[in-house]
Amino acid sequence: MIFDYKATNKNGNEVTGTVEAADRAGAIESLAKQKMRPISLREKGNDLGVDSFVKRIFGQKVKTNSLVIFTRQLATMVGAGVPLLRALNSLKDNANDPALTEALNGVATDVQSGMPLADAMEKHPNAFNEVYVNMVRAGEAAGILDEILGRLAQQQEKSATIKKKVKGAMTYPTILLVITILAFFGLMIGVIPQIGKILIDLGGPDVELPILTQIMLGISSFLINYWYIVLAALVGTVYGTSRFLRTPKGRVVFHTLLLKMPIVKNIVIKVSVARFARTFASLMGAGVSVVESLRVTGKAIGNALYEETIENSIAEIKNGKQLSETLTDSPLFPNIVSQMLTVGEETGKTDTVLIKVADFYEEEVDVVLDSISSIIEPVMIVIMGSMVGLIAASVMGPIASIAQNIKS
Repeated sequence: MIFDYKATNKNGNEVTGTVEAADRAGAIESLAKQKMRPISLREKGNDLGVDSFVKRIFGQKVKTNSLVIFTRQLATMVGAGVPLLRALNSLKDNANDPALTEALNGVATDVQSGMPLADAMEKHPNAFNEVYVNMVRAGEAAGILDEILGRLAQQQEKSATIKKKVKGAMTYPTILLVITILAFFGLMIGVIPQIGKILIDLGGPDVELPILTQIMLGISSFLINYWYIVLAALVGTVYGTSRFLRTPKGRVVFHTLLLKMPIVKNIVIKVSVARFARTFASLMGAGVSVVESLRVTGKAIGNALYEETIENSIAEIKNGKQLSETLTDSPLFPNIVSQMLTVGEETGKTDTVLIKVADFYEEEVDVVLDSISSIIEPVMIVIMGSMVGLIAASVMGPIASIAQNIKS
């Protein structure tokens, strides 16, 4: 639960903000830990408006571009010697993203009450993920917050670029697939029944239609008469699948399936390795320990199988092994990764070496996506053509047969 509060801080100044807690008592306790005395406290989001409903169901995510701009601006202001609280207040007033503004309001209030920046950001996971928070915490501890924020902005830009390219490559085939499905249902519901009626009128009620035509007419009749069953089945399937994929077992099943698909497997491995290399390098460069860096990186990759592999590596590292040794026999990491890691461990420049690995695999992703984009278009056209051809064959066959019978 999220509560809006008005309170006085340790300096006696009145502040407002939000606090997340299990209940009202927990919210008061959280404020007390921050040395604040609540004046008023009420649960947030009790209104029944559309915006509130959407936020409750879908959440409110901060846009990647907004976060990158904020991070760069904060790095510049902190590097120029602007006090942190003044920088946060200035940036929150100029932010164009409502979700980011809301998060920064809470962060600024917490920082004003004496909370470290990383701890304040950790309370807003929709804006600042675990990688972000850990790097900020490392930057605060080492006194190089401006440098760390600069690295963060660069890392986010690279990650956003990969996501855009993957989404861009999938947009065209997705649109074609949707059009194909809509066209199929349109033909089955609006065209096939009329053609079936014409065929019966021409050939009589006892006309014997080809099996393919009978199948098409049967499908059409079922969709028209039992559309509610079809609709319920589709909605149930989509809902059930989405719920299953959110479970730990569902994620493992889905990611295992992706890594068994010939073309998709190549993309998943390259994207995951690039994300692993850049995130791990950023955390190591920020001074985060190897074990903690790996733990955070495993979650940041977004693939359950990679996360499991990295957890196994952490266990082996605790027993005295080097990271490069733990990844040598893993099918999820190409040999070049362990070889480059070995060089980095020997020279003490693991973060620098991994940045080069990330650059290499990001370029590989570009090449693969470009080649796939050129292949997908003709494949989807063939699929659409096959569907239309199948329907045409089911219609033209009996028409030709009836016409021949009339001639004879």
